[in-house]
Amino acid sequence: MIEPDKNVPVIRLRDLVKTYRTGEVEVKAVRGVTLDIQSGEFVAVMGASGSGKSTVMNMLGCLDQPSGGSYLLDGVSVADLNRKELADLRNKKLGFVFQSFNLLSRTSAVENVELPLFYAHPPASLRERRQRALEALEKVGLGERGHHYPSQLSGGQQQRVAIARALVNQPELVLADEPTGNLDTRTSIEIMGLFEELNDAGITIVMVTHELDIAAYCKRSVVMRDGRVVSDTRNQNRRIAREELACLHESEQKARLA
Repeated sequence: MIEPDKNVPVIRLRDLVKTYRTGEVEVKAVRGVTLDIQSGEFVAVMGASGSGKSTVMNMLGCLDQPSGGSYLLDGVSVADLNRKELADLRNKKLGFVFQSFNLLSRTSAVENVELPLFYAHPPASLRERRQRALEALEKVGLGERGHHYPSQLSGGQQQRVAIARALVNQPELVLADEPTGNLDTRTSIEIMGLFEELNDAGITIVMVTHELDIAAYCKRSVVMRDGRVVSDTRNQNRRIAREELACLHESEQKARLA
């Protein structure tokens, strides 16, 4: 695989287009998105249903190919890679976190975290896989829960396992699709705090969300509408927004106890 140029953005999109065709019907899901994301950024991609944000996320994750335009990841054109190179890129450079956790129900937490290591080249030994998975669980505060099954974990703990799985290959970029969508307010605060810690450690994070209070944790917000970017702003009041969310949670707790 071509070695990336470290002097360019982690993500560079130029006039990115995605068109779906069903018979004679043509749907333009993404209409010329141009966007740069630098190493170490924490970016929220927002927009209503049908805005194109999830389609963009799929293309960022190399799960879908654009119909037009260009996508450079670490300076490497994704369009120039073959299927094997794309799979290798996804496994080594990208970590994925989903709204529905996507854990295997009959597999323990540590075994779920190990899964990406089965596709590593060269393959890791059993001992190395287990050690790296346990270290990833430690990072998300679940070092003592490695042998628990998803059914034995809370929603927040399951999402932490999913985040550990995303981290086990030490990716440069984590893509999170509505990671707090199935969580209550308290657990959402915990998960976003974890994402902040990961970002502070140098991991670039791009997160799709429709929740303004969750986007407030990010350093930058990109808003999409009808397949286009309509605003791209720095979040100047991150601390204030996070404090307001914490106060809201505290008020909810007091109301329940009253």
